[in-house]
Amino acid sequence: MSGDKKETYEENVKDLQQGSLEAIDISSGLPGTLQRTDADEALDFALQLSYDKQIDADADRKLTRKIDLIVFPVMALVYAAQFLDKTSMSYAAVMGLRTDLNMVGNMYSWSGTSFYLGYLVFEYPAAWMLQRFPLAKTLAAFLIVWGVILTLTSVANYAGFIAIRTILGMMESSTSIGFMLLTAQYYHREQQGSRTSFWVAFNGLGQIIGGAMAYGLSEREESLPIAGWKLVFIICGVITIFLGILFLIVIPDNPFKSRFLNDAEKELIVLRLRQNQQGVGNHKFKSYQFIEALTDVRTWIMFISSVALNIPNGGIGTFSSILIKGTMGYNESMTLLMGLPAGACEFVGLIAFGLISPFVKNRMVLASITTVIALVGSCLMSFAGPPKAQLAGYYLLMVSPGAMIVMFSIVSSNVSGHTKKTTVGAIYLIGYCVGNLIGPQTFQDQDAPGYRPAKIVMVAFYCLTLITLPALYFVNSRENKRRDKLVQEGLLDHEENSEFADLTDKENLEFRYVL
Repeated sequence: MSGDKKETYEENVKDLQQGSLEAIDISSGLPGTLQRTDADEALDFALQLSYDKQIDADADRKLTRKIDLIVFPVMALVYAAQFLDKTSMSYAAVMGLRTDLNMVGNMYSWSGTSFYLGYLVFEYPAAWMLQRFPLAKTLAAFLIVWGVILTLTSVANYAGFIAIRTILGMMESSTSIGFMLLTAQYYHREQQGSRTSFWVAFNGLGQIIGGAMAYGLSEREESLPIAGWKLVFIICGVITIFLGILFLIVIPDNPFKSRFLNDAEKELIVLRLRQNQQGVGNHKFKSYQFIEALTDVRTWIMFISSVALNIPNGGIGTFSSILIKGTMGYNESMTLLMGLPAGACEFVGLIAFGLISPFVKNRMVLASITTVIALVGSCLMSFAGPPKAQLAGYYLLMVSPGAMIVMFSIVSSNVSGHTKKTTVGAIYLIGYCVGNLIGPQTFQDQDAPGYRPAKIVMVAFYCLTLITLPALYFVNSRENKRRDKLVQEGLLDHEENSEFADLTDKENLEFRYVL
């Protein structure tokens, strides 16, 4: 790069590149930088592979199928189990939990809030641990401890129950961000949205299994050795322990340590990562990337979106069974059965969402569609008189995670630099916690059984979510155009293997944001 070009380049992009840029000699390019000890773990494999090598389409499709058959099913089952664990409290609420633990007034609301309080407090420590220690082993440890703690719910009094719910929130805080990192390691950027949608869809399967299990136990309550709601927690805990052990056995810490991929397939992973302009991770915490995450406007648009989307989620997640029983007039058994179609709506709706997503180039449009459907559902719950119309509204709410799926995929594909990615993911999930903390508190005992004010709050925050989505699109689109202009003016030189230098999306100006 000539002296004039270099000066112009630095003048145009100094507000874009931050942190470790001073360690990069622009005149000599990135190869010297790539020898740093804080480069991505995939660097050694990348340096052994010709930069001109192209992806073979047939081999690439076979690799995707292999990952879909080995990695994805384990992730999907774990996600189903963790949602089953969360919804177990909603089922237990109509099976005698509140009576046996002497819950009165707003004591049950705090059962939901305490879970997300633990999630909130431990989200960033969990993200730090996932970066600092081997990814799969750390996730497996969280899962096994989660399962053990869940089984202890069966012997707790109210104070112990609240303490256990708080610890469970701490344990679950690792799952979503860990799965974002795993998805980014294995899949093309254009595949990450659909795969994220597929594993989140298994929340619905968890709800179906949980509802059917709770119904079966409630029908045989008199013949059970202990209360049915206690068995719900024990069964869910044992399932989670089993899946934690399975996760430990099957899932490697990164693709290059896997036993199920051969050398040619690992080379394909490198080529995918090059195409994604991202690596598989780095165990070193980089403070400048942490600061960049905190000062990036995208982070806070996503945070506000997360809070707004999850205030309704927190309320419905905790009070769905109570609403069905109280507002819609069903008995205990029918209340549990009416939860099954909700799980089916979520499972089928989000699978369809994932199948459609590769054909819709604008992710914010997809997120907006699912949020509008959820808004219609919340309006039916708030303003429709007939119980069946309210129940239909509740079922429509089950596609609301579509917007969250888009944001998960945005973290996977649009945030680069491992410390920055884990930080942005943690902040988004902290917003998820804040929303879910607030949600149950909008359901006040004096508003029972209809809880109309809480339902109106849901309508308002779905509207706020719809404002944040185009805002994120605008910021990313404007930045892509700015970088394209730099390329057209000849102010950027391509550097081989820059994607494995663990640069952030702001540092690596060859990076483009998925819209």
